[in-house]
Amino acid sequence: MDIGTGKVSEEEQLRVKHFNISIFTPDVDDNASHFHKRAMEWESELSYFHDHHLYVGGSTLYLESLIRPFDDVPKSDPENISELEKLENEFGLRYLYNELKNTDPEYAAKMDGMNKQRIYRALDVFMQTGKPFSHFHHQKKNITPPDDVIVFVLNREREHLHERISRRVDGMIAQGLVDEVKSILDMGYTANLNALQTVGYREIIEYLEGKITLDKAVELIKRNSRRYAKRQITWFRRWNNVNWLNLDTLSKDQVIQIVIEHLNTVAANRNII
Repeated sequence: MDIGTGKVSEEEQLRVKHFNISIFTPDVDDNASHFHKRAMEWESELSYFHDHHLYVGGSTLYLESLIRPFDDVPKSDPENISELEKLENEFGLRYLYNELKNTDPEYAAKMDGMNKQRIYRALDVFMQTGKPFSHFHHQKKNITPPDDVIVFVLNREREHLHERISRRVDGMIAQGLVDEVKSILDMGYTANLNALQTVGYREIIEYLEGKITLDKAVELIKRNSRRYAKRQITWFRRWNNVNWLNLDTLSKDQVIQIVIEHLNTVAANRNII
């Protein structure tokens, strides 16, 4: 899943050591709690050689897990999952999605479309606890990073952001996204896997299944990417003490200098997100 995820190139990985890349096959489910555990192990390893750790990415829930641990979420209940499967078979996934919107509109609004695994997980937790899934993600409206964390958010004006998203999607198609999805399915991975229900993959799968045209798939990827970017921006606006960097007005060198200046103002052994 190189093209659809915008994976860092092998050349870039040789220049700078990266983590959390190419560690799972598409049929392995992951979550923010698992990521947090891995991240702590990486930090322990890196602390012998480096004062700072740089987290880069757009998965806001995963990043938030680094700043404050989530409340303990109950493990999946097989009986609940079985009941949800019966409901899906009888009424369809949209029925469960509407149930989620009724019980946890906040989490439903942040989801990447009708993500089956996340719908099941959120409803399962609600069935066990009577609390919405989003309750376990945050207890306070705003997030204040601890003193040893500096947060930078790279952003652009909406018009330019949308232009870049459009070019990025066109580039993914030119690089061979359709063939990438075909090869994944040819390996035997099923289209309903959580990893293949993400933006870029699910739309191409719909095209390959003959449900939509390629032009429509590209249009949907661009639209869903814009929506995802908007949710990211909204999420980070809940964070206090964030350094917003407008890439329409700052050059790459200026951004680097700003980061360095911030580092110089804090003690060693700090984390940077």
